[in-house]
Amino acid sequence: MEKVQMAILNDFEYYRPIDSDRLLNLLAEYKNRASLLAGGTDLIVQMEDGITAPDAVIDLKGIRQLRTLEFSNNRLFIGALVTFTDLIESAEIREQFPVFWESSRTVASVGIRNRATIVGNICSAVPSLDSGPPLLCLEAEVLVRSTNGQRTVPVDSWFLGPRKTALKDNEYVEGISIEMPLKRFGGSYVKLGRYRGEDLAQAGVGVYAFDEREYRIAFCALAPVPARAKKIESLLNGKEITDTLISEAIKLLPQEISPITDIRATKEYRMHVTGVMLERGLKAALSRRDGEGPEYSVSLM
Repeated sequence: MEKVQMAILNDFEYYRPIDSDRLLNLLAEYKNRASLLAGGTDLIVQMEDGITAPDAVIDLKGIRQLRTLEFSNNRLFIGALVTFTDLIESAEIREQFPVFWESSRTVASVGIRNRATIVGNICSAVPSLDSGPPLLCLEAEVLVRSTNGQRTVPVDSWFLGPRKTALKDNEYVEGISIEMPLKRFGGSYVKLGRYRGEDLAQAGVGVYAFDEREYRIAFCALAPVPARAKKIESLLNGKEITDTLISEAIKLLPQEISPITDIRATKEYRMHVTGVMLERGLKAALSRRDGEGPEYSVSLM
């Protein structure tokens, strides 16, 4: 079947500011009638499909400081124009934030990763976003700016619902800030798709295993928003991971996630397979912490 190419039918003004002052002025002028353009992999599709019809499109690519990807003073800053390919090709990301590097490699296709930005990914706020679990486990912060200055939003307060975030009409996201964990750790991102290649997650599980028996776990594609598994973390923290304990953790899944049935999977299948993913993710994270186990980016499913 031949793919039908859609056209953008609504008229809009196009702007490409070169500094944040001009950007903020445009946001104040248009309020909720403007859309920000970074990679465009989500916005252009929505405009073609008629889901969104902004009065203005504000292209961020002229603001150079939004391209910053920097690791200093034990903190990582990811600017709003940093793409998934930028993250994948960064030696510091691979060495210091390997789970984030691992999850970035699962996003869509090479062509999409070359354009799509991590900030755009969290602003789209789709339940299946692959960046959600590692950002939640790393307790990242979203740096937001308006004419009133900068404010910081913890990532676990960022997602308000499907395609809804804490971003206000007169604000834009400067970037994401992540503090490097001080404890030794291993982690994993386990993604289930229908096939290898460009597919959204049917389920996604992020796991961090730290020294001193501390664990962080987060899910995507299994509830209206990506979220930490606080009940499972409470069960596991302070304990040695055993098969019996993992079985107890799996029994808590109905209290942590609320999967749906859609074209990609049934809710029953998602619930079952998430238990398998949680077990594999925990065991891989523990073995990686101890310098063993599968290399990062090796599929666990």
